[in-house]
Amino acid sequence: MPDRVIVRLPNWLGDTVMAVPAIRALRQALDGAPLLLAGPWAAILGDQALADVLVTYPRSWSGRLSTADTVSDFGGSTAVLLPNSFEAAAAALYWGARRRIGFAVGGRSWLLTDRVELPRPRPHQVDEFALLVEPLGVAVDVREPRMAPPDAASPERRRVRALMREAGVPEPAGAARLVGVHLGAAYGSAKVWDPVRVVELCRLLGERGDTAVLLGAPGDVPLVEEVSRATRAPSLAGRDSPELLLALLAELDALASGDTGVAHLAAALGTPVVALFGPTDPRLTAPRGPVAVIRGDAPCAPCFYRTCPIDHPCMRAIEATAVIERLDALLAERA
Repeated sequence: MPDRVIVRLPNWLGDTVMAVPAIRALRQALDGAPLLLAGPWAAILGDQALADVLVTYPRSWSGRLSTADTVSDFGGSTAVLLPNSFEAAAAALYWGARRRIGFAVGGRSWLLTDRVELPRPRPHQVDEFALLVEPLGVAVDVREPRMAPPDAASPERRRVRALMREAGVPEPAGAARLVGVHLGAAYGSAKVWDPVRVVELCRLLGERGDTAVLLGAPGDVPLVEEVSRATRAPSLAGRDSPELLLALLAELDALASGDTGVAHLAAALGTPVVALFGPTDPRLTAPRGPVAVIRGDAPCAPCFYRTCPIDHPCMRAIEATAVIERLDALLAERA
């Protein structure tokens, strides 16, 4: 087993969460040997006992060049490369890793010492990442991402509850539940649920005493505001910063979301998730955990387009009543 290992994390939030089973198995196999995790979403893995060093690896080239020296100073002898990019393999060479493990794709095979063949057909992303630690003799027995939520008394949870009060989210009372409704998707607009259906879901939740809490990134704010005006549902869109994301999802009773990283993170924390799929394939990227998947029925799905060239039939086909039914079933299992 190597003495010091670097794992280059994926660039996306959901993929980073799906890498957790492989990382946890590697951490256990290293038996105390130092482990460094580097990636844009490394910070979400803090307090998870998964690494000795976490390095937030920026997306910009200029930021990556400066961060590369930080990783290089770690002195890792082995690098496990979860992204399939040429840049990840070249960076590992710069870091001084003598052993470089990754999928043999993208013209980078000559930079790798351990070339893992990308399986065809592609398996679920969790299982695909597990293949990359096998050359180190690591078996990934648990294939469900599991993460510990911040403690209820932590500063992050207190800050989230304060944000909720500012946004007009009512205090939980009786059997009323807080249901997060995440509207955006960094992948592209093709993954976004029809706003008309979102409005209907918020109204259905409100009619029975539950509260829909609208979520989204800063770029999703215009769409979220449109839904909020139609439903008066409180919104935290643009305010749920990455450092508060775990705490926010832990405060919710459930989440309805498209195929997004937020859905993966919520499920890993144990928050029940109804995941809505249209242009992407749940066999490859569905969250694992307390999850119900609804797949939009359309002959063209999955197309993997980032922007739908027609009338978005797959996501429009998902009814709000179906989401309510799946939410209720998940919450009943948890009760």
